[in-house]
Amino acid sequence: MTPSVPNLLSRLRQSFDGPQLLFMAFIGVLLLGGAGAALLSMPALLLPALLAVALLVALVEWRCIYYLLFFLLPFSQEIGLFGGLSMDVPSEPLMLALTGCVGASLLLGAANGLIPRREWLNALVVILALMLLWTAVDSFFSVDSVKSIKYLLAKVWYLTPFLLGTLLMVRRPANAWRFAGFYAAGACLSVLYVVSRHATKGFSFADINWALHPFFRNHVIYATMLALLIPFCWFAQRAATKAGPRLAWRVALGILLFGLLTSYTRASILSLPIAALYFAVMRLRLTRVVLVLVAAATAISVAHIASGDNYMEFAPNYERTIFNGKNFEKHLEATYKLQDVSGMERVYRWVAAARMIAEKPLVGSGAATFYPEYKRYTVKSFRTYVSDNPEKSTTHNYFLLQLAEQGIPGFLLFVIFIATALLKAERLYHRSQQQPEVRRVVLAATLSLVVIVFHLTLNELVEVDKIGPVFFICIALLIRSESWLAEAEDDKQPALRA
Repeated sequence: MTPSVPNLLSRLRQSFDGPQLLFMAFIGVLLLGGAGAALLSMPALLLPALLAVALLVALVEWRCIYYLLFFLLPFSQEIGLFGGLSMDVPSEPLMLALTGCVGASLLLGAANGLIPRREWLNALVVILALMLLWTAVDSFFSVDSVKSIKYLLAKVWYLTPFLLGTLLMVRRPANAWRFAGFYAAGACLSVLYVVSRHATKGFSFADINWALHPFFRNHVIYATMLALLIPFCWFAQRAATKAGPRLAWRVALGILLFGLLTSYTRASILSLPIAALYFAVMRLRLTRVVLVLVAAATAISVAHIASGDNYMEFAPNYERTIFNGKNFEKHLEATYKLQDVSGMERVYRWVAAARMIAEKPLVGSGAATFYPEYKRYTVKSFRTYVSDNPEKSTTHNYFLLQLAEQGIPGFLLFVIFIATALLKAERLYHRSQQQPEVRRVVLAATLSLVVIVFHLTLNELVEVDKIGPVFFICIALLIRSESWLAEAEDDKQPALRA
C-alpha cells in the first residue's frame, strides 16, 4: 500500500536530523535554481542559492567574511548610488554583514566569543565610547544633522567588526597575523596589477594615478595601504617558525616596498623612518616627552600664526604655485620652497578651518559637514588653481578636521585617545620582554598605528575603507595584548605565593 504524503514526510523527519534536512533543502534550492538558470538562460535564478550560502556562512562561520573582506579590500571600488550617495563595493556591504554577525555573536554570548570585562573597561574602549557619545550629542548642533547621523552610523560599522570583531577572533598571538596575511596577499596582487600598468609608462611620476585606476582614488590611499602593512609583514616574518611562511612574508614585504617606492608618495615613504624613530622612542621610554614637546611646539606655532595677521606670511604666490607632475625631484623641491600646489592647497583649507573654529569653538559645524561649509571661510590670498575642489575633500589634517567639525571636546577626545594608545603601547612593549610572541604583536600594531597617525597630519583617512579598518584593528590588538600580559601575570601570582 502506497504511504500517504504526511506519513512520508514523517518518516523523513525521523530518518534525518535537522542539519541533514537543512543541507538537503539547500541542495534542492541549488538544483532547482541551477536547472532554471540553465534552461531559461537566467543567471539571476541562482541568487536564492547564493544568498542561502551567504546566510549559512554568516550564521555558522562569520570569520570567513572577515578574512574575505581583507583579501578583497585592495580591489574595492566606489560606485554611485541614487540621490548623490555612493558606496565602496564590496567592502561596505561586507562591513555591514560583519556588523550584524559580530553584534549577534555578542548578544548570543557564543562559547569563547565573549569579550572579557577588563577589555570592555579598557581606557581605549571607554574613550572611543565617549567619542561616539559626543558625536551623537554634537549632531543636534550640526549645520546638517542628517550628514552627522550618517557619519555616526558609519562609525558603528567600523568599530563593531574591526574593534569588537577582532577582540572576538584574536584569541592568541598567532591569530594576529591572519588578517595581515589576507590583506597583504590582496595588496600584493594589487601592486602587481598597478606595476604592470605603470611599467608601460616607464614608471613615470605623471602616470601613477592612471596606473591605479580603477581600484584606488589616488596614490595617497594606495601608498598608505602599503606603508601600514609593512610593520605587520616585518614582524610576521620574524614570528614565523617555518621556512615557507617566512619566505612568503619576505616576498610580500619586498613587493609592498617596491609598490611604495614607485607610488612617489612623499608622506608614505617618510612614514616608515618616522615609525622606526618612534620604535627608538619606545625603547628609551620617551613617549611622554615626545608628546609634551609636540603639544608645546604646536601650541606655540598656532599662537604665533594666529596673532595679528602673521598667518598671511604663508600666503602662496598664485603664479608660482605649481604641480610638477612629470618630475618627482622638482616636486620635492617645490615642497620645501612652499611652491607645491598640494601643500599650498592644504594651507588654504587650514586657514578656512581656523576661521570656522573661531566661530564655533565648542560644537563645530558638525561631523561630516566641513565640505562645503568651509568655502564661506576661505581667504582669497591663499587660493590655488585647484581650490575648486571637485573631489569634495576636506582639511587634509584629521586633527584639525575634528576641531572644525566637532569642536574642542571632539578634538580633545581624539588627541587623548591617540596619546593613550601610544603611552599604552610603550608600557606593553616593556612589559612583554619575557613574551616575545606578544611583543611582536605590540610592535606591529604600534608601528602601523604610527604610520596611520603620521598620515592623519596631512590627510583624513580614518573613514577610508582601505585604512580605517586597520586603525581600529591596531587598537584592538593593543587591548588584547594587555589582556594576554595580565593573564600571564595572574598565573604567576599563585606560583609565587606557593
